[in-house]
Amino acid sequence: MLKKLNDKARKRLHRKVHIRKNVYGTAERPRMTVTRSNCNLYAQVINDDEGTTLAAISTLEKDFASLKPNTEGAAKLGEAFGNRLKEKNITTVVFDRNGYLYHGVVKALADGTRKAGIKF
Repeated sequence: MLKKLNDKARKRLHRKVHIRKNVYGTAERPRMTVTRSNCNLYAQVINDDEGTTLAAISTLEKDFASLKPNTEGAAKLGEAFGNRLKEKNITTVVFDRNGYLYHGVVKALADGTRKAGIKF
């Protein structure tokens, strides 16, 4: 039985579907997707051609457990993720905001990644 979504979650899911129609990650330019919850932040870089995750980071890791899911924590997590991507020779990505509005935590994570030298 499907759980009935509240209005806010339903609208985000609708936006997500429309975004994913146009955003696609390749080997040269993988897709960076962001997921947030009330307690944690997650980011992944995905090659949609092969269906593989190339790199991931979250506040569940020991090194980043002290970061809170606010704009300051997201900026630090984004910089660390950018450095991790540079180690794997990934310099450009396509940004997938995953249906979230592009402000606050999502924007801070993207700006932190850009600050580390990753191009969107």
